[in-house]
Amino acid sequence: MVPQASSRPAPSKSSFGGPWLSLARYLLTPEAQTFAFAVATYAVLAFFPFMIVIIMIVRRVFESKAMDDVLLQILRDHLPIGQDLVIKALNGLVNVRKQVQIGSMVLLFLATRGAFMPLEVALNRIWRFPKSRSWLHNQWVGALLALACGVLALISIALTAANRYLLAGFLGGGKHNPALHLSTFLLMKLITTIASIGLFFLIYWLVPSGKVTIRRILPAAIIFGILWELMKYAYIAALPHMNFQEVYGPFSVSVALIFWAYLSGLLLLSGAYTAAFTQE
Repeated sequence: MVPQASSRPAPSKSSFGGPWLSLARYLLTPEAQTFAFAVATYAVLAFFPFMIVIIMIVRRVFESKAMDDVLLQILRDHLPIGQDLVIKALNGLVNVRKQVQIGSMVLLFLATRGAFMPLEVALNRIWRFPKSRSWLHNQWVGALLALACGVLALISIALTAANRYLLAGFLGGGKHNPALHLSTFLLMKLITTIASIGLFFLIYWLVPSGKVTIRRILPAAIIFGILWELMKYAYIAALPHMNFQEVYGPFSVSVALIFWAYLSGLLLLSGAYTAAFTQE
């Protein structure tokens, strides 16, 4: 039988470390581990279809070389491993038959729905909402979130491209302008960090089946959105010592991406748990 929503460990404020020890205990439970792995699997399944759709929109709707360059730069910066391999594969898939592109949209819908279903159950238990949504309502929310994530990604890309153009006019263009490269990199990091915060906020706000006030979730979205960006660099630094290539061979890139998505899932649950217990 599925545990009730009240199964979340209650934060103990009297013991040393109180809520943070409670958070650690929660993250080590089979329930939290299962949710994180489920979200990781579906997130990786949704990644390629999502990126294919975004690249198609950038190249065939906006027809913007500047946005395309920014998109590829963001991919290189945010993928923890195998950046060139993934970008080459995405470019190949975008240029194939129209039927494959339609299939990407269908797979994106299915994988996104699959990712948000375990997230809804996990967040409902953290917030102690007893009832889940109906199947139809779940599909609608999943489609809405997929659309919101796509719009958020496109806005981030467009803002970065526009500001890069303005900076190039102010600082002077050219491939060997260190001030321009540094400024555009810092600007890209600022915009993508804000986008990460927006992603965390949308998930905390829309995925649970009950009402969660903005005041409760916004601080957690800001803190854990920034932590997500910092954790990415820590993960990239640790990758050479994890020996994925020696253990998994040709599957090392896939395993590294799944493990990164798993860590991201745990961080996402940590933010929701923190937002819940800080208000108790």
